[in-house]
Amino acid sequence: MRTAEIKGEIKALTGLRIVAAVWVVLFHFRPMLSDISTDFRENLAPVLNCGAQGVDLFFILSGFVLTYNYLDRMGRSWSTRETLHFLWLRLARVWPVYLVTLHLAALLVILSLHVGHVPLPEANDLTAISYVRQVLLVQLWFEPFFDGTSWDGPAWSISAEWLAYLLFGGMALVIFRMKLATRARTLMWLAVAASLPPVVLLLSSGHFYTPWSWLPRIVTQFAAGALACAAVRRLRLTDRGRRVAGYLSLVLLAAVVGVLYWFNANPIGGVVENDSSGVVDVLFVPLVIALAVGIGSLPRLLSTRVMVYGGQISFCLYMVHELVHTSWGWAVEQFSLTPWQSDSPWKWNVLGLIAIALAISSLMYHFVEEPARRWMRRMVTVRPATAKAESANAKVHQIDGGLEAVSSRAV
Repeated sequence: MRTAEIKGEIKALTGLRIVAAVWVVLFHFRPMLSDISTDFRENLAPVLNCGAQGVDLFFILSGFVLTYNYLDRMGRSWSTRETLHFLWLRLARVWPVYLVTLHLAALLVILSLHVGHVPLPEANDLTAISYVRQVLLVQLWFEPFFDGTSWDGPAWSISAEWLAYLLFGGMALVIFRMKLATRARTLMWLAVAASLPPVVLLLSSGHFYTPWSWLPRIVTQFAAGALACAAVRRLRLTDRGRRVAGYLSLVLLAAVVGVLYWFNANPIGGVVENDSSGVVDVLFVPLVIALAVGIGSLPRLLSTRVMVYGGQISFCLYMVHELVHTSWGWAVEQFSLTPWQSDSPWKWNVLGLIAIALAISSLMYHFVEEPARRWMRRMVTVRPATAKAESANAKVHQIDGGLEAVSSRAV
């Protein structure tokens, strides 16, 4: 049987992004699910209450995808120019949506100060220093806890990822050499091991959320994703092996759900309620690897057009959903709405809010994220005017057949 190397876009991982994003969204919206049905929320509680783990999955995916795209370019030798180019392209990817949602969050807080009687508590955070830190993506770096660090709540993780991007140039040099010197199986085990520190801290402290716990989460999960990618780059699988990996990914997804329900019913001794399910992080690296190399089954589902499009707008959804959630929460207090009452017309509000968040995300993807990304990329890919003039001059000389054409091209 022939063996194959994984090339091109890994659509299953793009589709996985919308799964992770919706998991985080439902985590934040879960109180409103009780308005529809208390039993419905209780039955899904083991999964919903641990939706914050979707951020860890994002960190792993980020490390994997960036390594997949940039390892050969940045890992062979240090290049300051390539590193700065990489950082600019990452800014082009996240900064436009980040800045828009940052200012929308500020406008929402200002609106709450001047309309009605329920100002949002974030009003105390609207300071000049906070604004500069927010814009520069460093607001999290000065705080042991991420709660309250960002005007738009989910933005804390973008600040954490910006730190990982700054470290990626050095990380790529190490991962590239590890890939050359290490077998795929060993790299897989190293990737799993790299994802363990947050779980070890959980088991030792009894809490998943402790001072500065965000730092090992981003650094080790990002590194785990990078090592997982190095392992995938070393793999040469037959079609049969890739089908087996596809079925394994389905088993691993079922195991993720099973672990969440098991530890919800059987919490680990000495660990606070709901935090026991944090051990599910150990399954994320195997899941990502299986989806990256697998075919059929779950990879096929995640690679459908709908799921891939969902993955494309997932960053926008992640950044805007909390603005929708906060706006609704403010409106409930401001206008004394009662969505929890059985006869309330707002009973199904959560479905409408999710639909609104998805619609805004789609619009923001098409009218903010993609246009701004292309615009920022052109800043570092467009040729200088002098170079164009020299090129045109060279063509003129080339028509004359003189030696000037050669000298012009050399310049």
